Amino acid sequence: MLRNLSLRDFVIVDLLDLDVQPGFTVLTGETGAGKSILVDALSLLLGARADAPVVRNGAGKAEIAAEFDLAGLPAAREWIERNDLSDEGGCLMRRVIEDSGRSRAFINGSPVTLAQMRELGGMLIDIHGQHEHQKLAGREAQRELLDGFAGAESRLKEVAEAFRAWQELRALRVAREANEAASSKEREELGWQIGELEGLGFSVVEWDAMQSEHNRLAHAAALIATAQTSLDSLDETESSALAQVDSVAAQLARGAQIDIALKPAAEMVESASVGLREAVHLLRQYRDRLELDPQRLDNLERRIAAIFDMARKHRTEPARLPELLQQKQQRLEALGGMGSLEALRAGEQGAEARYREAAVKLSKQRAQAARKFAAAVSESMQTLAMQGGRFTVELAACEPAAYGLEQCEFMVAAHEGQPLGALSKTASGGELSRISLAIQVLASTRAGVATLIFDEVDAGIGGRVAEITGRLLAQLATRHQVFCVTHLAQVAACANRQLRVTKETHQGKVVSRTALLAGSARVEEIARMLGGITITPATLKHAEEMLRITSGEKNIASC
Repeated sequence: MLRNLSLRDFVIVDLLDLDVQPGFTVLTGETGAGKSILVDALSLLLGARADAPVVRNGAGKAEIAAEFDLAGLPAAREWIERNDLSDEGGCLMRRVIEDSGRSRAFINGSPVTLAQMRELGGMLIDIHGQHEHQKLAGREAQRELLDGFAGAESRLKEVAEAFRAWQELRALRVAREANEAASSKEREELGWQIGELEGLGFSVVEWDAMQSEHNRLAHAAALIATAQTSLDSLDETESSALAQVDSVAAQLARGAQIDIALKPAAEMVESASVGLREAVHLLRQYRDRLELDPQRLDNLERRIAAIFDMARKHRTEPARLPELLQQKQQRLEALGGMGSLEALRAGEQGAEARYREAAVKLSKQRAQAARKFAAAVSESMQTLAMQGGRFTVELAACEPAAYGLEQCEFMVAAHEGQPLGALSKTASGGELSRISLAIQVLASTRAGVATLIFDEVDAGIGGRVAEITGRLLAQLATRHQVFCVTHLAQVAACANRQLRVTKETHQGKVVSRTALLAGSARVEEIARMLGGITITPATLKHAEEMLRITSGEKNIASC
């Protein structure tokens, strides 16, 4: 739940540091005093769009911070752990908005995106605005409300994913059918081109080795002649170089025995003799190994010619033929491979069957929830001055969609004997506000969040209905932390705590102030809400009576 809310230079709030308690808290005050500013600040903290005007006039930036206790909120704790934002102290969300409109967001001191703020915020706070009844006129909002009551989030995700998979295959099948003639011709052409390239069995490694071998075989006769001439000069004639070097080496060796100064020269000539003998040995091996092989040379030339022909045919270099083969294989795969259109249709039918199976399960879950939801709203209507009123949920079949196989519409008969009609067309403004409140309170009982905020959702009601509304919110506060911005004394009297928001001038600027009321101060605020400008002793007495009745020995549960 929310433990602390801190604002700095936000709209007309210069400084606010509010410790928040469990239970039911109301915010009251004159119109324009800034009650809804606190709700707006929390909306921004939960990832709503920020504009420069939210920064207080004369300040460079606005700052909003809220501290939450995550006890009883395992999903939020798990999310924080998963995103490496853990802090043993709980959860601190902070947002800084500059006068330029730029903003920064933080969770437990670490910078985060607004998407992350929204994701976590949705697990912590649920805000119901004063125009909620207007949104209820839309079928999409009605369907989302029913699905939330049904707890169908995971089933909805499954249906949406199955629908996406089905539609992707359907789009591929439609495109394939529309272009079947051209696609078939292209697939056929790709098929034999791939077969031809694969049949060539070409690789870059083979190409390099083949060129080297061909070059050697093509010049084999010249290479053999070169080896033999070299051998003749070095060793295989009477005047060979090796014989002459050996003779010189022998003479120098004898001279070195007489004069030591000849020893270095003698060693160098001896070393040259050794090197020449090694060269002669290698040349003989090379000459003996190298053969004239016209058949092998002819085979290589045929292979090389085939590779060049294939490269010219596809207007590429021989070394790029493997890359070309891969490109054509990828293109064929993109066209659906060599498989038939029937195989694609079978895949689409399987995807549709999986979607419909998931959607039917969702439909059953919705139908069960619709009956329970309608009965609970109808029961609440009896206490909200609509005796005999009825509320139902109609589920009408529709074309398959990501949300399932049916549309949802709320139907209402506000009074006994009145026929059922669409909620947006049948109920009056006041009735719509009361029904909307009943729906919101009912939906909130299923909420997984700890903190619920109602921003003037009691607009358009009064008298006995206002008192019943206060009691409904107080009952809700036994399970959740509830905040309500209200102008109704009957609602405010049911709260555990009452915060008064006022507007005053400070150093020439208008600022908003928030104060916790107790004792006579709260009595006076309730009296103001009852009596307007002039507060009489009778009004004060009435206010005291309301607080005494609703508090019942300080136990709000009794109201």
